[in-house]
Amino acid sequence: MWRAVGVPEPDGLVYEALARRRQATLNDLLGDVALSPAQLRSALGRLVDRGLASRPPGRPARYAATSPDQVATFLIAEQERDLLRLRRHADELAKEIRQREGPGRHPAELVEVIEGVGNLRATLIRLQREARVQIRGMDRPPYLDNPAGGNTEETRQLADRALTYRVIYDRSALAIPGRMAEIWRGVQSGERARVASNVPMKMLLCDDRFALIPVLAAGQLTDAAYLIHPSSLLDALGGLFEALWERAVALNRSVGGGRGGPPGPTDGGSGPSAGEHPDRLTDRDSELLGLLAGGATDERIARTLGWSVRTVHRHVHRIMAMVGAETRFQAGMEAVRRGWV
Repeated sequence: MWRAVGVPEPDGLVYEALARRRQATLNDLLGDVALSPAQLRSALGRLVDRGLASRPPGRPARYAATSPDQVATFLIAEQERDLLRLRRHADELAKEIRQREGPGRHPAELVEVIEGVGNLRATLIRLQREARVQIRGMDRPPYLDNPAGGNTEETRQLADRALTYRVIYDRSALAIPGRMAEIWRGVQSGERARVASNVPMKMLLCDDRFALIPVLAAGQLTDAAYLIHPSSLLDALGGLFEALWERAVALNRSVGGGRGGPPGPTDGGSGPSAGEHPDRLTDRDSELLGLLAGGATDERIARTLGWSVRTVHRHVHRIMAMVGAETRFQAGMEAVRRGWV
């Protein structure tokens, strides 16, 4: 655990043993840690040098541990200063390299091909960690991994840095079992999500600095992607995202609906109010609502849920009546707006 703030494992174990005793001699600690007297003496010396422990005067030599909360605060602040210095150094180095390269990059360097699953994942994580303002994404099948697995890096960035995430999902993605639930976990964490028909590609935009576009071959996702550097192509991709975002239907959990949400019972109809969970909404109903919001056909819903088409019709009409919707898609989106799924 202490290794995360630059304290090697032997020293961390010695510190915790000392902290539990508050004060101890070397002989006291020999029974607490599996170290030789020489190793233990060296570790205690390093702890004293770093301020994690002190050596009060007197004989035999005794050691006292600094309070763990003070130690953690000091070490974390020290590491944050080191990271900030690294960021400044990296920025200066990048600036120096750009100045040496001249005002522009060679056109052949503006599109980089990233190959290999490991490299793709590393690049995806790196772009999210380097983003300063926002991440914009377009999402559609097919997927290289389990689509219900989610983007754990997004969850971390939303929690730690409050980075803005805006994602446009193709309606076909919502029909994949488990995908709707994963999308909602992102929305609950702070992601702004919208749904559109015929999203043209999968893409991740890091601010206005990079775009990552997975490579499709014969309709199948490969283990390669294009990394687009600042250029007119990157500007065009940003413009494409914004145009699609304006036309897409918003998914949000705000009471009373959000921009792009269809009118529901709160606009003059009857039934449960926005944010109110209906008594008879089962887990299967929630999955059905996600499929409806994704524009799935009755046949696809039947295959996904293991129902007959006739059973699908019955449940769809029941939910449409419940929310006062006139269309199937409106029923799905109205349930999304109310936070039922």
